[in-house]
Amino acid sequence: MNTDVVIVGAGPAGIFTALEMLKKGSKQKITIIEKGKAIEERYCPKSKTKQCVNCKPYCHITTGFSGAGAFSDGKLSLSYEVGGDLPMLIGEDVAQETINYADKIYLEFGADTHVEGIENTEEVKEIRKNAIQAGLKLVDCPIRHLGTEKAQELYLAIEKYLLNAGIEILFGYECSDLIIKDGVCQGVYISNGKKSLEVYGKHIVVATGRRGAEWLEKVCTENGVEHQPGTVDIGVRVEVRNEVIEKVNKVLYESKLIGYPKPFKNKVRTFCQNPGGFVSQENYDNDLAVVNGHSYKEFKSDNTNLAILCSHNFNVPFNQPIAYAQKIGELTNMLGAGHILVQRYGDILDGKRTWPKELAQSNLKPSLPDAVAGDITAAMPYRAMLNIINFIQAVDHVVPGFASIETLLYSPELKFYSNRIKMDKRFNTNIKGLHCLGDSSGWTRGLMMASIMGVLMGRIIAEEG
Repeated sequence: MNTDVVIVGAGPAGIFTALEMLKKGSKQKITIIEKGKAIEERYCPKSKTKQCVNCKPYCHITTGFSGAGAFSDGKLSLSYEVGGDLPMLIGEDVAQETINYADKIYLEFGADTHVEGIENTEEVKEIRKNAIQAGLKLVDCPIRHLGTEKAQELYLAIEKYLLNAGIEILFGYECSDLIIKDGVCQGVYISNGKKSLEVYGKHIVVATGRRGAEWLEKVCTENGVEHQPGTVDIGVRVEVRNEVIEKVNKVLYESKLIGYPKPFKNKVRTFCQNPGGFVSQENYDNDLAVVNGHSYKEFKSDNTNLAILCSHNFNVPFNQPIAYAQKIGELTNMLGAGHILVQRYGDILDGKRTWPKELAQSNLKPSLPDAVAGDITAAMPYRAMLNIINFIQAVDHVVPGFASIETLLYSPELKFYSNRIKMDKRFNTNIKGLHCLGDSSGWTRGLMMASIMGVLMGRIIAEEG
């Protein structure tokens, strides 16, 4: 099968590559390969069963058109300071200009015009002052909140637009490997379990998202694509009552705090804050259950959840950060009998596990009903756990009550961004014709940065013809 441009993965990076090529008037034939389903066919049965049923062959929350973005809280970070290291590759000015451009595209397809976190200047100053006193840095990033249910509507509109424009999307096909001959990437091997195909094109764009990071690392190693182990994030999802964090929710919507707590001074940060949101479970192909958070536009809970992530780097002699994080996740899953573990912060400090009876007696009720009360410290490495404890105590100076006895910690929260592909500013790898985008490339984190990487890729391919 022949085409001009092959895009592996229909997440934001792949989608915006195709969108920008259309906007630039490119006549090249585009084929998108997506192992999951069309967005209108994606469905999580947990809404009825009330507990994860571990869908096979993949989790519908993370796989399908628009990737994990369709079922996430749908937050677009509108500052180049948030979302990974792409500005280091393309420049801060280019990154911010492209964010502004991509934001307009989201608005065209129905994004909410309201932007969170751009008002209440005096209140922001007060929060920043408290953060400085606690040894933390506040990154007050403007946020356009799509909402989980609204994000699905928006990406459905984009899906229909691409299909109506003649772009071919092969749903249900998984890419197994690249076709590389004489140092040139000529195509990909794909299969839907019944039929196998070889798809050839001039440009091969791999944008498999954070879910595809492990697969891409394997493919790069086997095919000589230059890459290096980068950072892997290991942490927990923290949940508190809305009343505890009400001021920050109102003023900033999402507080992005960064610290380097003693004694290890590793980078620890907050990520993906969901006011009135819900803690959720995602499953990876190897049956690894990880925790995440969602926030709807209309449907709200009494709680706010956010991630606290510790950055880990490995180089010598060990250079497999993804495998390291997976082992932590597997051990945690084992303790929770395949479910997410939850523990009260006060119980961690007291050196004891949490029991279901204690959760039932608390003011704070878990928004993830099938989480298993237990002891996350039995699986979390000492270094990461101490970083998390000390960071929570620092955040308590900014948000009084954050480090209360009843604050809930869910585990494991893992972000697999560790495989960083070596590329130039035009996203060329050392293999001619091969480009790698989005979270799986190791350069971006989140919807907006992945989207702008796609925009820039689309312009480059349209220009080269």
